[in-house]
Amino acid sequence: MDDRLKQLLDKAKSLPKTPGVYLMKDDKGRVVYVGKSACLRDRVCSYFQPATKLDYKKAPLRDVVVDFETIDTESEVEALLAENRLIKDIQPRFNARLLDDKTFPYLMITTGDEYPGVYVTREPRTQGVKLYGPFTHVAQLKDAVVHLQRAFQFRTCHLEIREADPGKRFFRPCLLHAIKQCTAPCADKIPRDSYNEDIRKLMRFLQGDRKGILRELEREMNQAALDMRYERAAKLRDEIKALQGLNKGARKGDQEYWQPEVFYTTPQEGMAALQQALGLAEPPRIIEGIDIAHLQGGEMVGSKVCFIDGSPFKDGYRRYKIKHGQGNNDYLSIQEVVSRRYREAGANNELYPDVILIDGGLGQLHAALEVFKTMDVRPPMVISLAKKEELVYIQAKSEPVRLERNNLGLKLLQYIRDEAHRFAQHYHHILRRKSQLEEDVKQGRRAPRVRKPRRAASPQPPTESVESPAATTEAQEAPRDGA
Repeated sequence: MDDRLKQLLDKAKSLPKTPGVYLMKDDKGRVVYVGKSACLRDRVCSYFQPATKLDYKKAPLRDVVVDFETIDTESEVEALLAENRLIKDIQPRFNARLLDDKTFPYLMITTGDEYPGVYVTREPRTQGVKLYGPFTHVAQLKDAVVHLQRAFQFRTCHLEIREADPGKRFFRPCLLHAIKQCTAPCADKIPRDSYNEDIRKLMRFLQGDRKGILRELEREMNQAALDMRYERAAKLRDEIKALQGLNKGARKGDQEYWQPEVFYTTPQEGMAALQQALGLAEPPRIIEGIDIAHLQGGEMVGSKVCFIDGSPFKDGYRRYKIKHGQGNNDYLSIQEVVSRRYREAGANNELYPDVILIDGGLGQLHAALEVFKTMDVRPPMVISLAKKEELVYIQAKSEPVRLERNNLGLKLLQYIRDEAHRFAQHYHHILRRKSQLEEDVKQGRRAPRVRKPRRAASPQPPTESVESPAATTEAQEAPRDGA
């Protein structure tokens, strides 16, 4: 064993036997792999044991790692969520999975419908729904929904059901009604009040009133076993196991690594909470978020997203190809994006947003403020949001603000920060694919595209130019580059 592996093994042996995330680094300090474990000491030590046989994809990892750091979490579920977030943010080259935008599943109840439905989804709505999650195992979640459906008999179809629809009584319900897993509101088999009462019971169960129902199932299981109805007892045992599996969702108070799609359902409350946290005179109506994306300094891009009244305003999104040519320099990249985006506002030719959010910590905030110092007009509020501990750094304040994890103002900032990150990563991947294609053509691995020569157009009388609706729509939806 060489000295490098021995030193890494000695460091790994000092880790606690707790859940967490580990980040492997190369000789330049770049994170090359992110992983999670229920026991940090055992997992990290396994990489540096001389007798350990690594997966063939991970074997080269041990040859390049010179250091590592860890992040402790309270549970393996939180470790998994932290791993997911960090891989998407850092894009380590040895992580083959979770590099896309795949998210964890959620349980969604459409409370805004007259007859709410219950669904498992990775793309939950943010209004008119009640969300639970995220969950780590979609198969177990779907299994639990089946067992919950036997108890509460809710619908899982996507029909639009109206109480005033007279045709309901002629509708033929699906097989779930026949096997007593749905009360068939589609066929007017249950009054709306009774159905919604079942949904309220389901939500009470999911929100914590689980012990009573589980105790009833356990008593029924034990009685079935005493009566030697073993198949019935086994079935109840499986139902209990599936219901207990719902506890594996992230807890309400531990939302640091929640996916952004679901973090709040009341934008007005989020803006009010943010007003209080930042000490503003009134709730901020327009908030813009800025983020930088790159891969080891290559194809570096910036993004600006805009939120109005707590909701994304897609027409206000902009993307920027970084031009400073100084490599992996986040501070200089942020300064370039800030300068290009707000130079008109700094010259008093347009209005600033109420809040400007920079993705990063104190250094990123100071980088942005240095640019604003050179402008004639300053923005009303500039803040930054650091990822690991979710600390909010505010201009002119020496200490960061630590908001509660369930604070709606923090959730609003997380939403904006993550949306800016998603938009920047999308543009970054476009440039990476284009760069790879050009490199393949240059190396002869791929033939260049051959453009067909245009036919000479015959003379036509001048006509009034009319743009097609399809072309107009395409032009409106295409992302726009910043100036």
